[in-house]
Order: sequence, then C-alpha cells, then structure tokens
Amino acid sequence: MATQGFPTTRGDRRAAQATPRGAPAALPSPPPRWRLVVIDDHVASRTLVRAAVARAGGAVVAESETAAAGIDLVARERPDAAVIAVGLPDGDGIDAAAEIERRHPCPVVVLTSHADPDVIERARRAGAMAYLVKPLRTEELAPAVELAIARFAELARAGREAASLRRALEDRKTIERAKGLLMDRLGLTEAVAFRLLQKSAMDRRTPIVALAERVLAGEDLPPIAERR
Repeated sequence: MATQGFPTTRGDRRAAQATPRGAPAALPSPPPRWRLVVIDDHVASRTLVRAAVARAGGAVVAESETAAAGIDLVARERPDAAVIAVGLPDGDGIDAAAEIERRHPCPVVVLTSHADPDVIERARRAGAMAYLVKPLRTEELAPAVELAIARFAELARAGREAASLRRALEDRKTIERAKGLLMDRLGLTEAVAFRLLQKSAMDRRTPIVALAERVLAGEDLPPIAERR
C-alpha cells in the first residue's frame, strides 16, 4: 500500500535544490581576530585601516570622525583595541586616548602623520600601547595591534598582582595588630595569641583577617574557653 505524505510545496522544492542531499551543513563563520574601533577624520585613512584589519582577519566594529563620538563608541562596543589618529576636528587624539584609558580602558594604537619624539612620548604617557605612522603600510597594522593587546594584558596582570600583594600586606598588618591587642589584653604569648585567632576564625568559619578587624574594632573577642 502506498504511503501518503504531505504535499510538496514550492518552498520545499527550492530548499531541496539549494541543499543537495548528503551535503554537510554550512559551518558558522569564525569570530574575527580582533574587534576594533577606528577614530580618524580622514576617510581615505579609515578606508586603508579597515582594509588592513580585514586582511589580517579582524573587523572594524565602529568608526568615528571625532574624539567625543569615538570615546562613546569605545564605551558601547568594548573593542579589543582602538586605533586613534592624533589630529581630530574636536580635539587631540592623544587626549582622547587618555580619556579612554581613564573611563573605558582598552589597548590603544595611535595613528600619527609624524613620528615626532614628543608626540610618541605624549602618547606613551596617555596609555597608548603602540603607534603607526601615516600613510599606513598595511603589513604594519597587525603587529602593532597584537603588540598593543599584549602590552595591555601584561600591564593589567601586573596591576592585579600588585593589588593582590598590597591587600595581602594590609591583611598581615591587620592580623599582627589584632594579635598584639590580644597579647596586651589577655597576657598571651605571640604564638598563643595567633593560635587563638586562627582557631576562633576556623570555628566561626570566617576569614582570620575579618575576625582580626572585629577584634581591633572591639566588636569581637574570642570567649574565655577558647583562650585556654
């Protein structure tokens, strides 16, 4: 007995023609190498940067002719890096780079018409990670962007490590002060005072530095039983 199915529509026939039987499904496009924002008022320069980015496997996600709009674009797009020309209609590109680093930190590549030492030094102080000289040579863009991203990541990592070290030193000072207070108030030796803090923190399931802060504030002292 013949099996009856749903009638074939014109759309079904078109789909069958577009995708041959046994053909593998199309794979999604890979993400771009980097997502960049370009801030430059010269159309030719932006076009050249855009082409160089595409050639290197990246994508320009937004462009601006002014510093003010460019800063807003960086805040909105959160790009992997920003390429900023020094001369802009509404201000200085290096000042814009400094403002980006202050408000929405990201790797910055400065695009300048003159490799003047003063300009390069100002860009460095503003937080720029690399620079390119106009007219842009397309083969120079990818190394500059990669360098900027790598330097930015290295500085961020160093900043986190420094902050962690500062916090660890502050915690140690807090614990030492709390230990000294217990020694004075309870007549304990240094070793006993530290063990008391340590045991009390473990029993209460709280970080020892948090207990030390409460001890220093006079809000919490280990009970008598714990001192023995």
